[in-house]
Amino acid sequence: MNKELTRDAAAARHARYGRLPERIRFEDMTEEVEAGQSGGENGSYNPEGSWKYYSCLALDLGL
Repeated sequence: MNKELTRDAAAARHARYGRLPERIRFEDMTEEVEAGQSGGENGSYNPEGSWKYYSCLALDLGL
């Protein structure tokens, strides 16, 4: 009886999954894109606006 269950389970598994999908080559998974120019408005450092990104728990609590 155990062999019948094993055989039935193997048959059900094979019917459901069949075989593994085809392998995908690494070259098909990656894409080379040229990076944009650094600098400009987004890349420059602005010391007057840096306070927007500063986080301090003591300042948040008003200490």
